[in-house]
Amino acid sequence: MTATEVLKTEHRDIRVMLSVLENVADRLEGGEAVPHADLEAMLDFIRTFADSLHHAKEEGLLFPALERAGFPRESGPVGVMLLEHDTGRGHTRGLAEAAERLQAGDAAAARQAAGHARAYVQLLDAHIYKEDNILFEMADMHLSEEEQKWLSDEFERVADRFGHDRHEEYHDLLHTLRDRYLS
Repeated sequence: MTATEVLKTEHRDIRVMLSVLENVADRLEGGEAVPHADLEAMLDFIRTFADSLHHAKEEGLLFPALERAGFPRESGPVGVMLLEHDTGRGHTRGLAEAAERLQAGDAAAARQAAGHARAYVQLLDAHIYKEDNILFEMADMHLSEEEQKWLSDEFERVADRFGHDRHEEYHDLLHTLRDRYLS
């Protein structure tokens, strides 16, 4: 599997979480309670799987490889992706803060949590589309076979450090949340 195929596979998992978050935003806006433990699990998935694992592969390995191939880091597609990663982190922080206030009894925080969840979903949905259909296609065209092989090997090392058991735990979490919120 090429490096970009690995990232696209991870995108499919992230899209499941985006669907869950969208449903949760609907529920919060409708005045329904969402268990704090579920919100915490969703935030953990976003912070750990989407950011610490997936975005780390992009920011630490793929984007530097693209820079070496002539793509500037501060502008163009790589610059846009980095900016969107940072924007997503801001929405994640906002969602976490709103979830804590909601847990503390601030009913008005439900609307803020829903707003950050929706903004994150919209951002990441468009972001994933751009990566899958534009950036990764450019990477496949401009990175040599040797560079692609190196990236795949490095991605495997990242996955090993992350832990295959931990990876499976996040897949199980996705299935649980999908069944709870999308069935």
